[in-house]
Amino acid sequence: MMQRTVSMVSRLGLRLQAPPLALGRPLSCAQDVLRRTPLYDFHLAHGGKMVAFAGWSLPVQYRDSHIDSHLHTRRHCSLFDVSHMMQTKIFGRDRVKLMESLVVGDIAELKPDQGTLSLFTNEAGGILDDLIVTNTSEGHLYVVSNAGCWEKDLALMQDGVRKLHNMGSDVGLEVMDNALLALQGPTAAQVLQAGVADDLRKLPFMTSAVMEVFGVSGCRVTRCGYTGEDGVEISVPAVEAVRLATALLENPQVKLAGLAARDSLRLEAGLCLYGNDIDEHTTPVEGSLSWTLGKRRRAAMDFPGASVIVPQLKGKVQRRRVGLTCEGAPVRMHNAILSTEGTVIGTVTSGCPSPCLKKNVAMGYVPYEYSRPGTPLLVEVRRKQQVAVVSKMPFVPTNYYTLK
Repeated sequence: MMQRTVSMVSRLGLRLQAPPLALGRPLSCAQDVLRRTPLYDFHLAHGGKMVAFAGWSLPVQYRDSHIDSHLHTRRHCSLFDVSHMMQTKIFGRDRVKLMESLVVGDIAELKPDQGTLSLFTNEAGGILDDLIVTNTSEGHLYVVSNAGCWEKDLALMQDGVRKLHNMGSDVGLEVMDNALLALQGPTAAQVLQAGVADDLRKLPFMTSAVMEVFGVSGCRVTRCGYTGEDGVEISVPAVEAVRLATALLENPQVKLAGLAARDSLRLEAGLCLYGNDIDEHTTPVEGSLSWTLGKRRRAAMDFPGASVIVPQLKGKVQRRRVGLTCEGAPVRMHNAILSTEGTVIGTVTSGCPSPCLKKNVAMGYVPYEYSRPGTPLLVEVRRKQQVAVVSKMPFVPTNYYTLK
């Protein structure tokens, strides 16, 4: 998903040796209170440097440098443990009704085993979280949402279930305890094909199927990811996670990658990080996510916050999320964005040096009149002003697999 995780990694630099604080704090005596994925010991055995992130203990990187890991993903493929994400099944006759009472997307139009990125919104039009909803052919909706919004999202969905129950509707939810592995990169499909009977050429971007993967049955393979590359996310029974990860790593194309590479990859791909680039004070239109609003839903204005969001589609919003590129010192979250006259007009929400482009890339919010690509601006880094240019996103072309 535009995967999707909270307040992480904005302070990544090309010389990353130890995990920066924004990425997660190094583990200390508090590590016992952190949740562990089924691959925790596996990460340690493979040299994973563990940090605290969204209440979980996760690897920020392994023995390879952050940059090497990032570039390996772009050229070959990498395996990420994203088991901290919340996976939920929504079932019952009124499952679509429940989901459409909470999100902006057209869930009813999804074909069997098709998925979409959507947004939970509040009545003020703010984004509560981003998530992927898949209409499975097994008769339930499969929802993947952010670890940092776990309690909030679960309460939101449970409240929706209660309201529908009170109206006599048939709907329920179950939080799954599966692990979730993301295999990302141009050779991901080739690597995976060796371990599955299904023809992956028939599984395009944002579609999903249940299959046996390297001898592990009951895996849900979804063609999606958070890197801009072709790849899959594999929902696997927790007890089989290490076995599957080990089988995938036997292919020399595959290397393990952590939170550091995941963040720089998603930023190059122009994908939002919830809590940084979008939050409860950002509308989908301000966040340049209008495409998530289903056409039927816009017309019906029947999603939370529609009375705020839909008029923004026709008028000019006060601010927009934009991409920025610049030379010089790395641009970081919270750095000020200025007009060429030196007036502060906005704030950077994510930024890092791009390993592929060899220059700094960032996202931030600026007034509508400064949002056109090519607009020259300034960013303030360490009390010095640097020239920046509003740039189209993605910064690095995406390589999603779609059927021609």
